[in-house]
Amino acid sequence: MRKPVIVTIALLLLMVLMACVFIPSQNWNPSDVLENVVTKVPEIVAPNVPPIFVNAEDLANVDQVLTTLYERVNPGVVTIIATTRQGEGSGSGFVYDYEGHILTNYHVVKDAETIEVDFASGKKIYGDVIATDVDSDIAVVHVDMPAAELVPLPLGDSDQLKVGQMVVAIGNPYRLTSTMTLGVVSAKGRILDSLRTTEDFTSYTAGDLIQTDAAINPGNSGGPLLNLAGQVVGINRAIRTSGTTLEGGAVNTGIGYAVSINIVKRVVPILISKGSYDYPLMGISSSSNELTLSMWKKISHTVTSGVYVVSVTPGGPADRAGLVGGTQATDVQGFYSGGDIITAVDGLPVNIYGDLISYIFKNKSPGDVIVLTIIRNDREMEVPLTLGSR
Repeated sequence: MRKPVIVTIALLLLMVLMACVFIPSQNWNPSDVLENVVTKVPEIVAPNVPPIFVNAEDLANVDQVLTTLYERVNPGVVTIIATTRQGEGSGSGFVYDYEGHILTNYHVVKDAETIEVDFASGKKIYGDVIATDVDSDIAVVHVDMPAAELVPLPLGDSDQLKVGQMVVAIGNPYRLTSTMTLGVVSAKGRILDSLRTTEDFTSYTAGDLIQTDAAINPGNSGGPLLNLAGQVVGINRAIRTSGTTLEGGAVNTGIGYAVSINIVKRVVPILISKGSYDYPLMGISSSSNELTLSMWKKISHTVTSGVYVVSVTPGGPADRAGLVGGTQATDVQGFYSGGDIITAVDGLPVNIYGDLISYIFKNKSPGDVIVLTIIRNDREMEVPLTLGSR
């Protein structure tokens, strides 16, 4: 009889102990237990960056800004119809001054036998090409019209543009005259192949282009890219495309390029007065795309950015200055190490080829001397270079 009593007492004690462990008190907090068992996760503190506030009133005014801009600017935008032996093509342009000078792209009027200039007012007139710049793809067309019928567009300052700033394009895509599209500045200082080639048919480089996602299509070429103040900040030149439409036109991928207006302001007055413009020449070739880290490791132990000199034109300015290109084969097909790396020009850092080209095009002329900071065999040195002419 005593054994069942002992078992019963043991079971009652066990139940009391379980109640003490598993029945929480009124002030029990699970985190009190976890703090003693689990290591605390460090608190992530966000950087002290002030938020960006958008004023609702400003947003409401955007419509008014855009419509007012269009009404003021569109009278100065023109459609250009160029007739060649191969047929007829169209592009865009804009009024530059009261003397009847119209700016457009060189490729819009190339080989044209007749050029028709159509204004938003309905006025149509024939024009004459008086000067071209194949390096930046610019052409100046002259029309004989009274100053009172011309609406020159104000020119802005492309150096003051910031990535993310809103811009608009107005032009003649697919013969849809006076079309306005909206986007942002996607990047600055881009480069493209020039329409001028060397004796061995290698393209020179066109620099200081603005990248934008404002819709640019065939027919927009030569038209203005404008800031919201209605100032021209670029001449729409090209789009990057991944294919063609059913009609054979280029597909817009959201990547468009415009010649910066600061290049235009430097070039066009000389085109009008002299008929041509002479670009400075370094005499090097470099990659238009940024090198990967593995490629940088093959050419330097100290830097991972700059302008890598792929090759030097024999007898050219860079060759005379003593710059060297890559000559040592690597395990990357077609990529040679041993070339100089340009990290600065006149004391200004350059990270990519576009930085170097933009600086020279906007600030230098043939015969000017620039000082390049280069890395050679992981040693830094300065090299003066006298620019040549294309």
